[in-house]
Amino acid sequence: MLSPMEMETTTHNPDIRAIRHVVAAIEHSQNNELADAFVGLFREDAVWTTGHGKRLFGREEISAFTRKVLPGAMSDSTATYEVLHVLFIRPDVAAVTVHAQYWTLGGEPLGNPGSPLYVMAKENNDWRLVACQNTEILA
Repeated sequence: MLSPMEMETTTHNPDIRAIRHVVAAIEHSQNNELADAFVGLFREDAVWTTGHGKRLFGREEISAFTRKVLPGAMSDSTATYEVLHVLFIRPDVAAVTVHAQYWTLGGEPLGNPGSPLYVMAKENNDWRLVACQNTEILA
């Protein structure tokens, strides 16, 4: 397991930066309710399990779900996502552990934090979300 400092100095540094960029794009697209940008981060055959256990198979299902829940979802809040750990399963496949937190517009934590796990694959030099599980951390 690599600490954030160790992640910065590994030979995978460009890939870790690219993976962090994907996570930042998740945060940006969610906070700005950009459904197309969010859905575009997934591979066509991706699997996503929402924080409430709904399983979605393929970009089409992910898109349909996102278009229902994202518009208006961030009108009273914002979210942050921080990469905690990257495990390279292969040079082109990584399991990425993230800390997620929703916030009120006043900057107070909203609800329990989340602990998403994103499995990403590198295709044509781009990292894509392949299998994702969002999990709420119960206090």
